[in-house]
Amino acid sequence: MGASIYKNKKPAIIFLIPAFLFMIVYLYYPFLQNIWNSFQNIRQLGSSGEGFLDPWYSNYVEMLHDEVVWISLKNTLIMWGFNFVPQILVSLLLAVWLTDQKVKVKGTGAVKVIVYLPSIITAASVSVLFKALFSQYGPITQTLKDWGVIAKNFDFMSSVAGSRGLISGILWWMWFGNTTLLLISGVLGIDPGLFEAADIDGATGFEKFRYITLPLLKPIMLYTLVTSAIGGLQMYDIPALFNVPETGLVGLPDDKTTTMAMYIMRLYNSDVGKAAAVSVILFAVTLIVSLILFASMSDKDERRMKKARKAGGKR
Repeated sequence: MGASIYKNKKPAIIFLIPAFLFMIVYLYYPFLQNIWNSFQNIRQLGSSGEGFLDPWYSNYVEMLHDEVVWISLKNTLIMWGFNFVPQILVSLLLAVWLTDQKVKVKGTGAVKVIVYLPSIITAASVSVLFKALFSQYGPITQTLKDWGVIAKNFDFMSSVAGSRGLISGILWWMWFGNTTLLLISGVLGIDPGLFEAADIDGATGFEKFRYITLPLLKPIMLYTLVTSAIGGLQMYDIPALFNVPETGLVGLPDDKTTTMAMYIMRLYNSDVGKAAAVSVILFAVTLIVSLILFASMSDKDERRMKKARKAGGKR
């Protein structure tokens, strides 16, 4: 019996070997190598370095006292927050509206295509487009000045709020379509009978949304939150292409749009060991944020039931 089970599993194990090898070579090895590098004095990428530092955690101490590390972390969190909160709100409203059986919106397929289109445009193209539109003499900037919305001497590129707002807006515009489609698939996966029963009981639209839609969307919401946190904390392409000087990865104005990923790449040009230490710090921050999201979005009732079952089993 045992031999037959093993024979049945053997083909599956063989097919899994390439995937495991891929993960070891391209995921686990670079991750562990990066941690190893963070304890060493390595100036250039590819060099063997000068061995372990004394003390071995010197890079971490120096980076934790580096003002730019904290500025870049603050910038990253601000731009991620101003991108993600509107993204979730708009995507959730669109998902509920497009799937509402009473409203029966026409052309939902076309709407889905339109909202998803920005996700397939390259970051370089989007950065060039928005920089041209919102430069000091760009058409949108001039229009806002003519309407009296902003001052005549206002420049988005030299304004901290303007630059951060534009980067957050670009990221929102690029990714809210993807989030919308995810939430639409989640809403369509909810049993229609639940909504019909709620209608019979006289539930309002808001009550159905609060007590049926939101609770049953928790798994997809959690996935969206965690993937957005991971991607947001590692944001690089748009900030690095949008408002930086030709001389280096300095998010203008005055490092106020420099993200942690940008600072890591800047350090790699001069000190690989310190760059590795900052990347490990970024990993730790990402892990903590993800765990907080998991804890806050997990089903408390289900956890209570599991504890009760365990307690009953011990008796």
